[in-house]
Amino acid sequence: MRDEEVLELLSAEGLRLLDSIPPYGSGNDVLRLSADLRRAGHSPALVASVLTQARLRQRAAAKFGEFASRMLFTETGLEQATRLPVAALHAGRFARAGVARVTDLGCGIGGDALAMGALDLEVLAVDRDPVTAAVAAYNLAPFPSVAVDVADAEQVELAPDTAVFLDPARRTAASGGRRVGADEWSPSLDFCFQLAASRPTGMKLAPAFDRSRIPADLEAQWVTAGGETVELTLWSGALARPGVLRSAVVLGDGGSAELTGGADSADEPVVPLGRFVHEPAGAVIRARLIGDLARAVGAGMLSPGIAYLTGDTAPDSPFLASFEVEEVLPLDERRIARELRDRGIGRLEIKKRGVDVDPAVFRKRLGLRGDAEATLLLAPVAGRRTAILARRVRQPGSVTSGAITEK
Repeated sequence: MRDEEVLELLSAEGLRLLDSIPPYGSGNDVLRLSADLRRAGHSPALVASVLTQARLRQRAAAKFGEFASRMLFTETGLEQATRLPVAALHAGRFARAGVARVTDLGCGIGGDALAMGALDLEVLAVDRDPVTAAVAAYNLAPFPSVAVDVADAEQVELAPDTAVFLDPARRTAASGGRRVGADEWSPSLDFCFQLAASRPTGMKLAPAFDRSRIPADLEAQWVTAGGETVELTLWSGALARPGVLRSAVVLGDGGSAELTGGADSADEPVVPLGRFVHEPAGAVIRARLIGDLARAVGAGMLSPGIAYLTGDTAPDSPFLASFEVEEVLPLDERRIARELRDRGIGRLEIKKRGVDVDPAVFRKRLGLRGDAEATLLLAPVAGRRTAILARRVRQPGSVTSGAITEK
């Protein structure tokens, strides 16, 4: 989005027009709306900007709920924005630590600053891109304790009593396939880690961030929301909790659940395949707290180094998806296809760990037919490549109380 498009969209005419656009879906709807708006005398540039914003607002509802209908977005900003329940998790951490002032370096469209402002924290939201900062200023206008500035994160002068939130982005310059170094982040990871060593800091990173690069004294928290592992957040200073270096959070409709540890946990011993197979939430796997979870629910490992647990009960845990075993087969395509046909299974979820199989290609070869549904778990069991035909009995993230902590 160009500067002039933002200015036109932020005009009184642009905002009134945007709020008047009804939800639309198909390309025919877009063409009809565009033609109607042009006939009403609106410029082609304004019509294009308004229709783009209307589409972004529809997409943003998955992250921001009902708030999306009163916000503005950029394509990149929406893609990178923290979804609102996760932003609330961040803001709550600052508030509980007694932090009053936060500088959000790399605020994007303002998702995290919005959650902080809702808790009356004093926030300076900074982005170096003027268009993104203008969008953030619009989104954050309802919060008098939040200000927005255009600046380079590494050049901002920080007051001594200010905590920091960072969302460093990978730079877009082509890297030729080589490993991305710390200086290819913006702001650089060296800068981010130096801040974390000198003041209370929260740093949002991708969940697959290289664990070997996490400073040993920072609390590392992985978050699964809506079944997807969405981020790793590093916390330092007063924002980090004594004795906690690893944390896995699962956010569900009923609240949040957290599993914490002082270090990576050792796996439980391998046990024979039981009545159920359990898949830990991605945050638990990333945090390497599978062993602690297994001990908490009375399960064992299905195979060495494989993130599946097994046992004869389906524990009531928000950290697990559970599958009831119906048939155990060798990982033989023809044998599996025959079993699925005999059972009339036409809808098949395929999950795999520790075996070299492409689930999408494998599914096509099975010739599925029928109305029944099932899950096929592909994994080594007792040293053999095995297919476990199962029925899903529990979804991960089924949180039934406001906050649960398992240690």
